[in-house]
Amino acid sequence: MNAAAQAPLAPATVARDLSAADLRRALSAGWSDFLAHPVYGLFFASIYVAAGLFLMLALFRWGEAVWLIPAAAGFPLIAPFTAVGLYEVSRRREAGLALSWSGVLGALGGRGDQQVVMMGGIVFVAFGFWLMVAHGIFAVFVVESGAGSESLAFLATPSGMAMLGVGSVAGGLMALAFYAITVVSLPMLVDREVDFLTAIIVSLAAFRSNRGVLLLWAGVIAVVLALAMVPMFLGLLVALPVLGHATWHLYRRIVDPA
Repeated sequence: MNAAAQAPLAPATVARDLSAADLRRALSAGWSDFLAHPVYGLFFASIYVAAGLFLMLALFRWGEAVWLIPAAAGFPLIAPFTAVGLYEVSRRREAGLALSWSGVLGALGGRGDQQVVMMGGIVFVAFGFWLMVAHGIFAVFVVESGAGSESLAFLATPSGMAMLGVGSVAGGLMALAFYAITVVSLPMLVDREVDFLTAIIVSLAAFRSNRGVLLLWAGVIAVVLALAMVPMFLGLLVALPVLGHATWHLYRRIVDPA
């Protein structure tokens, strides 16, 4: 990377003309990256899948299967941080640099300034906050119904369906806000020497300038991840790497590399 490419960027450098065609090109490039270096994608995705399977088995074992819904809904909040290593794979492939485990895993620490680590802290705080909100919503509807809630059967009751509706709205708003601050900021922290607040500002500027297309991209991510989690989370082994690589290419389209 040259000095100009590493300099902090102002929001004015954000593209304002994204289209659905850019999303298709990003997905195609993401698929190409995954096929070129599948071992990295499978490695990072397997950690995510293993965590999901562990959580699912633990909730069933503890008789708290109903908590699988909010936990699964909150999983996409963690996905961007999981994809940091994938951004580095795409960055190196694009720049013609050699790929190595030390280089790719080193991206998790950022450029030696711990900015990615700080963003990771925000990611996990957001996930914890979502679980607290979900617990509050769950408690309100369980108390109101006076029914048992130890199994997924509770979700078929009127109170359970109302809880799902309210939880979906609350979770969707939280996920959208979080998406707006991470869609550009995390790949940017991998790519350039900027602080995480600057990266968040650029990400918000990108979202404001291309709201329609980036909302469509958020919908694509949500649908693909939801479908990929259905077969015991196993679909994430492919979906997560492809989406991660694609997000890198979308970032490169949004933020002028010069």
